[in-house]
Amino acid sequence: MIKLAVIGFGSRISAVIAGFRHMNNTVRVMGIMDPDEKGATERLHDRDKEDVRFYKSLDKMIREVKPDALVIGTQCNLHSKFAIQAAKYDLPLYLEKPVAIDMKSARALEKAFEKSKCEVVVSFPLRVSPIAIKTKELIDSNELDPQHIMAYNYVPYGRGYWEHFYRDYTISGGLFLQKATHDLDYITFLMGKKITRISAMGTFNLFKGKKRAGLTCAKCKEVESCLESPLNRRMGDYGGGHDHKCFFSKDLNDPETANEDSSSCLMQFEDGSHGTYNQVFYSLRDTGMRGSRISSYKGTIEFNWYKNKIHLMKHFDSFKADYSPQGKDAGHFGGDHALSWDFVNLIQGISKSRTPIETGIQSAYNCLAARESMHSGKLVNVRQVGQVK
Repeated sequence: MIKLAVIGFGSRISAVIAGFRHMNNTVRVMGIMDPDEKGATERLHDRDKEDVRFYKSLDKMIREVKPDALVIGTQCNLHSKFAIQAAKYDLPLYLEKPVAIDMKSARALEKAFEKSKCEVVVSFPLRVSPIAIKTKELIDSNELDPQHIMAYNYVPYGRGYWEHFYRDYTISGGLFLQKATHDLDYITFLMGKKITRISAMGTFNLFKGKKRAGLTCAKCKEVESCLESPLNRRMGDYGGGHDHKCFFSKDLNDPETANEDSSSCLMQFEDGSHGTYNQVFYSLRDTGMRGSRISSYKGTIEFNWYKNKIHLMKHFDSFKADYSPQGKDAGHFGGDHALSWDFVNLIQGISKSRTPIETGIQSAYNCLAARESMHSGKLVNVRQVGQVK
């Protein structure tokens, strides 16, 4: 039996643990730290409800449960706090992204893991998705040596970042930390190079307004005319048809604490090559796209996760090639499945993590630099893992 101790048992992490159980049906949740005991209990698998115990102290949970591994799935602003505590136990750890939402927390997290034997699987499913793994294989086997990347993410479900806790900047840290942390991670993986400087911009024109703070659709008189109302969403079959906070309220007017409608960054890599990344959160329906076009002297390779296809064009060859993964797609384009496999294998001592804590911290540093640049209008140097000062 694989015994798990979980910190923050929300809907996302309960789905993640279901993935672990799919890989090994002996996985059991034996201890939970979560202030919402009722909600956590409702999300538990039936086999766990009888034996699970709730705790207020991580140390006590570790001593009494004696888990084989830890899982952290709290709200984003608490990831680093509990990961720092977990570092001293030397247990396998599954850590949700972003690993930190500010520089102080990110640096404290790096320090906590400097001498820790705690091995971590950071929740970066794009890096380990079949499309990304095959793209990296093609880049390396064809000796492409990437010199430029144009990456993009047109998010058809982006409204969720204004409906739920993500709109609270003190919890989410903004959309570079929430969304781009995935993409800047896979970008460095495919390029095989560190990002050293970033210049970023954001647009804050759409989701703001004059409505009172705290207004929800259920209390609004404009549900028939507002395109974001549950009524119109159900009629138009876009987005969720549930009550939610207003997208056009006063509390969204300050760019320093609001989510951007879209944002972009220009990245320079350690060898002087560069690239761009764009994320757009008001896309809908079939406009969703996520992928990259990577250019080198010898060839160009591009992919789009939504189309599930890789296109390789060698500049000095008469032929081009397309690649598509076989089998059924899964969460995060197959990446969730791969992460579950990685974590269960890590617990059993079969293999090492492909998304260790260093990847999570470096992605946080990349995104913090982008966020700083977006607000300051300046080119920002990216802090590197292992940097002394």
